[in-house]
Amino acid sequence: MNQTIRQLLDTADLLLTDTGEPATPAATTVPAASAAATASRCRGAAFALRVALESAVADRLTAHRAPRAIREGTQRAAFLWLRGCAEAGTARRAKAVWSQLCLGCHYHQYEIGPTEDQVRAWRTEVAAIVALLAR
Repeated sequence: MNQTIRQLLDTADLLLTDTGEPATPAATTVPAASAAATASRCRGAAFALRVALESAVADRLTAHRAPRAIREGTQRAAFLWLRGCAEAGTARRAKAVWSQLCLGCHYHQYEIGPTEDQVRAWRTEVAAIVALLAR
């Protein structure tokens, strides 16, 4: 695992553990503002996890000398090519969690966004996939 991926995973961890509480005890928070901050932190953690996964896939493709058009093209193409560079189960897991992260990263007015539990589950899955791809 390269340093960038490690930093992205650490960033996701920090966003998930940040309580969002003000530094001074006298300050009060509005519940709606607190919920918005939590949703923003979860979405930010999802972004960090998605980039970490994409970086791990790019590293694996580079190690297996995938064509430049695949490495620098769309992520869909990269995940298709990954099937030939990694075990089938690992490639499927990577594509599945990437798809979930993409949904979690995009803002929709009619959705609340990913929950902390969802993002923590994604964090666990991304860390496992990154370790598998680093072999």
